[in-house]
Amino acid sequence: MTRSTQTVAYRRPSVLESVGGAAQLGLETSRGATPAGPRDHPQFFSGFLTSPQVSAAGLLAVADVAAARYHQQRLTASLDPVVTGSGDRLRFESFSGCGGVYARLDVLAEGLDGDAVRHGTTNVDVNNPLREALSRIGGDDPLHLRVGPEQLAVTTLDGPVVEKKVPLPDRWLRGFAEAQVISAGFELRAELAAPEAVRFLRSLPRSSGRAARWVVPAGRGLRPTSRPVPGAVCLPGPERLAALQRVLRHATALRVYGPAAVTDAAVSSAWEAVLPGMRLTLTLSPDAARGFSGEGGVLDALATDRAAEDAELIAVLLAWEPRIELGDLAAASGLSTERVAAALVRLGTSGRVGYDTAEAAYFHRELPYDADRVERHNPRLKAARALVSAGAVTLETGAGTVTADDGHVHRVREDGGTSRCTCMWWARYRGGRGPCKHALAVRMARRSTAGEDLGWGLTAPGATGVREA
Repeated sequence: MTRSTQTVAYRRPSVLESVGGAAQLGLETSRGATPAGPRDHPQFFSGFLTSPQVSAAGLLAVADVAAARYHQQRLTASLDPVVTGSGDRLRFESFSGCGGVYARLDVLAEGLDGDAVRHGTTNVDVNNPLREALSRIGGDDPLHLRVGPEQLAVTTLDGPVVEKKVPLPDRWLRGFAEAQVISAGFELRAELAAPEAVRFLRSLPRSSGRAARWVVPAGRGLRPTSRPVPGAVCLPGPERLAALQRVLRHATALRVYGPAAVTDAAVSSAWEAVLPGMRLTLTLSPDAARGFSGEGGVLDALATDRAAEDAELIAVLLAWEPRIELGDLAAASGLSTERVAAALVRLGTSGRVGYDTAEAAYFHRELPYDADRVERHNPRLKAARALVSAGAVTLETGAGTVTADDGHVHRVREDGGTSRCTCMWWARYRGGRGPCKHALAVRMARRSTAGEDLGWGLTAPGATGVREA
């Protein structure tokens, strides 16, 4: 696993303090993206939180996930949460150290009382003393929130005084991309009122081993089931919902999202606690020992240059919107809604959009990381491109063959947008983790011969290294 170290710098530590007799929560920001370009320590909001205790619990839940490793717990990991200002809301996001849990707290307009929320994305400091202070906030205490340093402090301090050096594995960056692609295929499967939600979450075992666990709506609640019956939702590693315990007593409902259960294979799911003026969502990978980074949902978008070109156009039109409407983007860009959707998947691979299951819509943000690494370090994508460039692909009607470096010949059959391959990868996952490198190479080669993609060294049919049977 490729790792690097990222230095996250803040003007001072985030702190909860008493100012003029009122509690003030100052969340310090690092270097981030804004509509005016990259900025050091941008300020996104100043005002009151309408539900102080709930907000504090939600922030702690996001910080819990950022500091957690649900698989191989003996290893430590902590990455400061990401905050995005979207005009009418603040979004706090984090990923677990093991790459298998994505958390997001959406503080909506009704949860904020103050200045308009400015636009941008950056890391926000959540340190241990702050966590302890947030856990002591009472229900009736008014709480002023400032996201970003005070303007006076920015002009009077020279340079950052707090630096954190954090490991930044490629799988975390790829995980952000895969989580939003997978979530876009979810539908609402169940909604529990507060009493049933509390009863269900408190009944979950602390560990379920490596076996997938399913639940199905029953009456007003959920009950476990041993197999994916119609309407069932996968709950792999129920202990990974522990962060929801932070907000459980404040929740008004629990919403559960997931794909249609069509096989026995474990799948992802999303669990949303509905709170006063906000939502806390945890999205789980298909297995506690399996991060989002290897799910392969973004490979097709990365492999087509038309989507790359469309993404460049769509990126200009995003404008930090909290809710991206495909129809509006299609009208503004002149592209079909299908091409806009593919472009958004492509932008998601670089962290430039996320997906909100509650609103069934994408939103704009810019992750403060080197997002190009998502494509550079995707091994299946690199291997597929190498196979096409080496002339290892032979195309047939509805099929293709790929000759691997070791001389083995793999046959790929294409049917209605899906591919089946004779390789061990497909035999093991049967398409459940995206296309194998051979299927991806065949798709690339077919697009190239059709003249769709000529941007990564494939200049014209006949000069591609692709053979026609």
